[in-house]
Amino acid sequence: MDAIILATGYRPDLCYLESLGALDATGRPRHRDGMAIGRPGLGFVGVEWQHSLSSASIRGVGRDAQHLARRFASLH
Repeated sequence: MDAIILATGYRPDLCYLESLGALDATGRPRHRDGMAIGRPGLGFVGVEWQHSLSSASIRGVGRDAQHLARRFASLH
């Protein structure tokens, strides 16, 4: 499996995903539990309230990344 990981920092600028339809009208990721809606193979971590209050922090992003990695692995 190939993977590309992008770190956008404290103020995400995801405008390069607009053409994919991966963002809502406000520029936020369209996802369900980190998996992009309508874009198989695309996922997000570090999104506020992805799973909990800590999802957008160092405390929660690791847990969310593990969850997302397991979901991707189950697709293949």
